Amino acid sequence: MYRAVDRTDLARRIYDAAHLTGTFTLRSGVVSHEYFDKYRFESDPQLLADIAEASAVLVPAGVDALAGLELGGVPLATMISQVTRLPAVFVRKEAKTYGTCQLAEGAEIARRQLCIVEDVVTSGGAILDAAAELRARGAVLGPVICVIDRESGGREKLAAADLELFPLYTMSELNSAAGSTGA
Repeated sequence: MYRAVDRTDLARRIYDAAHLTGTFTLRSGVVSHEYFDKYRFESDPQLLADIAEASAVLVPAGVDALAGLELGGVPLATMISQVTRLPAVFVRKEAKTYGTCQLAEGAEIARRQLCIVEDVVTSGGAILDAAAELRARGAVLGPVICVIDRESGGREKLAAADLELFPLYTMSELNSAAGSTGA
């Protein structure tokens, strides 16, 4: 149904484009010496298109719309929408205080089955915040898909909130793919 993408090659390309080393403070407050800069894979048109193709298979049947979280989930949801032909909604960190005063832009979310789309998951905090707001507005939440699960407890925290995480890659898989290149 979707264009086949070589997973190992794609993992290497994501790693090469986005993997940084140094000292980084993550959204969760944790300091890490390894960081995946999502904007480096989201700003590369071919890499983003290939990520969308590979991610499309993670979206289960029965989903009404893709909910891309501000900011990194928005380009991903847009591109996955192009592949799956599902509509995308764009979820703000907080509702606007002007105009339509919406949390989710693009379509109605009440009583709709949404698949949350995020770029990188560490603790899952941004997803949990968005999920609470979406549910308060009547959305029915299905799975959460992401490009990278940093394997730092996010999956477990999401599961405790009845959200199942389906990553395209875990951090271990990306590191393994990078190691298989001899680099």
